[in-house]
Amino acid sequence: MGKIKTHDVIIIGGGPAGLTAGIYASRAKLKTILIEKGMAGGQIAVTEKVENYAGFSAGAGRELIAIMEGQAREFGTEMVMGEVKAVRLSEDIKVVTTNRGEYRAPVVILATGSHSRKLNVPGEDEFMGRGVSFCATCDGPFYEGLPVMVVGGGDAAVEEGLALTRYAQKVYLVHRRDALRATKIVQERAFANDKIAFIWDSVVEELVGDQQLEKALVRNVKDGQVREVDISGIFIYIGFIPNTAFVADEVEVDEGGYIITNDVMETSVPGVYAAGDCRRKLLRQAVTAAGDGATAAFAAEKYLEGRA
Repeated sequence: MGKIKTHDVIIIGGGPAGLTAGIYASRAKLKTILIEKGMAGGQIAVTEKVENYAGFSAGAGRELIAIMEGQAREFGTEMVMGEVKAVRLSEDIKVVTTNRGEYRAPVVILATGSHSRKLNVPGEDEFMGRGVSFCATCDGPFYEGLPVMVVGGGDAAVEEGLALTRYAQKVYLVHRRDALRATKIVQERAFANDKIAFIWDSVVEELVGDQQLEKALVRNVKDGQVREVDISGIFIYIGFIPNTAFVADEVEVDEGGYIITNDVMETSVPGVYAAGDCRRKLLRQAVTAAGDGATAAFAAEKYLEGRA
């Protein structure tokens, strides 16, 4: 275990919410550390094209994240790559224990984001990395000239399905309802693309293959009929689960595990804030995550002034 370090603000998570919080906290001259277990960026880092973040519409998500990370570092945010093992948030000085050491601060901002929800069907775990993927941007090029399937009906599913048409021979989009949830402009692009075939009112029942994924068994939820669809890859976008299990006993969460905050991002514990996709909110997008991060950092500054 490394030595104990004390800061003004500890930020857990390096997506748009965490990085923006780092920018605002560091600009306020608060000694700020950001802990991220992998590469900075979260969900947006694997987004092929960002076109709905105001002022940035011509690049990939990783490019936007690189700009944010550069700004945070420029203002003095200390970046640490480490995995949080435990937290103690109820005391005046919070304690965050990682595989790199222990950190303490009177303020913690939780910006832990979320991870993809699985289908939980036979074959999903078996073919993980051998046909099953949650990232079209990452794995799409492996399916050049091959048929693939996308599961889901929201923006992520349809946008990534469109991205896959650059590589795949055919993209089957499976949705359990008879209408998409994606925004209208995204839907229009998908309906106009002759490489995309829609399988409505259906769910994936099983994934089948030998060494690699070869087909999906798809059941129609209305008539119960099951069909086989020959595919080489499947990309799953059926929602997300917040990365909050490690704090569920420390702060109040809702039935879905999302952290409950007030309008200044304060959780049920004084000095602890939540921002971005890990908190309960209407819209989970990079732009709202950034707004959450800015608000949390500003509220944290006022909280610290009150302690002085």
